Amino acid sequence: MEIKRDVYLNRLIVRKHNGFIKVITGIRRSGKSYLLNSLFYNHLINEGVAEDRIIKFAFDTAEDLLKIGENPIVLDNEREDRKVDPSKFLNWLQPQLTGEGAYYILLDEVQKLGAFESVLNGFLRKSNLDVYVTGSNSKFLSKDILTEFEGRGDEIHVLPLSFSEYYEFKKGDKSEAFDDYSVYGGLPAVALMATEEQKSQYLISQMKNLYLRDITARYGLKDDTAIGEVLDVVASGISALTNPRNIANTINTVHGVNICSTTVDRYIGHMEDAFMLTRVKRYNVKGRKYIGTPYKIYFEDVGLRNARLSFRQIEGTHIMENVIYNELRYRGYQVDVGVVESREIDGEGKEVRVQREIDFIATLGSKKYYIQSAYAIPDREKYEQETASFDKTMDSFKKIIIVEKSTKPRRDEKGYVMMGIKEFLLDKDSLEA
Repeated sequence: MEIKRDVYLNRLIVRKHNGFIKVITGIRRSGKSYLLNSLFYNHLINEGVAEDRIIKFAFDTAEDLLKIGENPIVLDNEREDRKVDPSKFLNWLQPQLTGEGAYYILLDEVQKLGAFESVLNGFLRKSNLDVYVTGSNSKFLSKDILTEFEGRGDEIHVLPLSFSEYYEFKKGDKSEAFDDYSVYGGLPAVALMATEEQKSQYLISQMKNLYLRDITARYGLKDDTAIGEVLDVVASGISALTNPRNIANTINTVHGVNICSTTVDRYIGHMEDAFMLTRVKRYNVKGRKYIGTPYKIYFEDVGLRNARLSFRQIEGTHIMENVIYNELRYRGYQVDVGVVESREIDGEGKEVRVQREIDFIATLGSKKYYIQSAYAIPDREKYEQETASFDKTMDSFKKIIIVEKSTKPRRDEKGYVMMGIKEFLLDKDSLEA
């Protein structure tokens, strides 16, 4: 059965022949290759594009490397230090580009190709080539590389399955599906697995033997012990404000490992580069400026986060917040953590400065939403606590509270909208409710 990724497929379709290199990024195993080589390829075929006009090559598969005379065993043994010879690739490719009309070039894991910036830049100078590439490392889209592309690189970032994609594939009871998704996440391979044992073993193995191993090899680390300690503390504290110094102090005190904040910051950067997680800055709503630290950290996939902790810390409040963050990104929003400052009178009659948090500010063009993730609101006191930051914004942007309990969107006397998490996730227009 095919897992649909219509949102990403449509993002590729609308970019056809736009004169840019279409760069598909995302964490390993998120479905980039499937999107490009199956879903998009099938779209082209169904549109009447001849097969010989679609050229596919994967730089991480032995079968394709042998086509151009590369030894995959040598490349694998030397890992990041050895790249595919661009001359061999171009000598294989050029004879296939002999006819008139458009060609579609689909390249997987192109960062493994030596001098790939120059190769792709050369493609930009040929008006009949429409080029799509995938990469699993954010360094692939660094400022220098975009400069090499002359500003003509167009990124499509692919997340693991959203809950709506997951549920469309799994069907069944919505609450049971969400519980499963909250534990095991949205990696496509996990969605295809039948038992909890399969899912948990796969996720634990992938985290240890793929993601951390990749980072260790890419950055020349002696082993993954220290970065693993950082990952453990970060995973335990998702959705909480933190900074490298706090993380280092926790590791030094609780874990008995000597590590400095600079190293912690570097390791978090490595994990961001591998698309394992994202740091989210705070934004001062009234001051209209970003605050550097502390910040929040969210995982690209909650299943991998839970696996790192051996599925021992699955707190509904924090997981739900991480899922909401990923959903907003899936819908294309720029997401920040909001801070609202106000001057108020305390219990002693003194004027004090108060900072309140808005979990998410979601922005897309002229659209802006303030969103609070509140696992449960059992009484009026809790409601007032959750909406106090909304009250202080003094603007007209839409304000939404998302709770765990299944609740259809409803608006209160202040104009604030409350809805259940499943209603939010399964309705693509839920923010407009």
